[in-house]
Amino acid sequence: MELLTDPQAWIAFATLTALELVLGIDNIIFISILVDKLPPEKRELARRIGLFMAMFMRIGLLLLLSVIVGLVEPLFTAFGKDISGRDLILISGGLFLIWKSTGEIHQSLEGEEDHGGSAVKATMFAIILQIMVIDLVFSLDSIITAVGMVDEVAIMIAAVIASVGLMMAFASGIGRFVSNHPSIKMLALTFLVVVGVVLMAEGLGHHIPKGYIYFAMAFSVIVEMLNIRFRKRAKNVVQLHQNMP
Repeated sequence: MELLTDPQAWIAFATLTALELVLGIDNIIFISILVDKLPPEKRELARRIGLFMAMFMRIGLLLLLSVIVGLVEPLFTAFGKDISGRDLILISGGLFLIWKSTGEIHQSLEGEEDHGGSAVKATMFAIILQIMVIDLVFSLDSIITAVGMVDEVAIMIAAVIASVGLMMAFASGIGRFVSNHPSIKMLALTFLVVVGVVLMAEGLGHHIPKGYIYFAMAFSVIVEMLNIRFRKRAKNVVQLHQNMP
């Protein structure tokens, strides 16, 4: 009850919720691209399962703060750099994200999905497994940031639940938009490759502010949105001329 009447707690909750939303953008994009491989009737279920798992994974990590503290302790030294459990997870997650995004770009450009010969149809289990892997990486990054901002675990958990609820409200629309616009999907995949590189750099001790990356991505999306609108208007003008006697 004391937290409910504390203005500082509400400010911390709002700030952390906004931060969780920003940090969850890449997670939503990754899930949207993965579930696009499933039949349309299964996509929404897989998307919700993925986001629910992200929420429970983050809450579980918050309840095991001692584990988080232990993960930042050096395990060994390589090339003059202390490597911790967190670093290993970030490096592995970055490699996985680069590998998966590069594979998706290759399939999109080569059109392997259309031929069906070499492409393997994705199953719900395979998609959920991949979502779990990347959820762990993004959750760890998010929770470590949250622990550095807020002291109260209750505020952290409330912010995680609120942010995931908002993600669920917009995830379907984002997924459909990415699926219906190949150029946006390609931008999203290249963005995920960059995020993978950033995760690896973080694991190797080189901090790169994500604000720069999000700004670059937002600028690219705005430019592409203008291109989509221009192409749509040009197409309407051509159709109008064709229909004129």
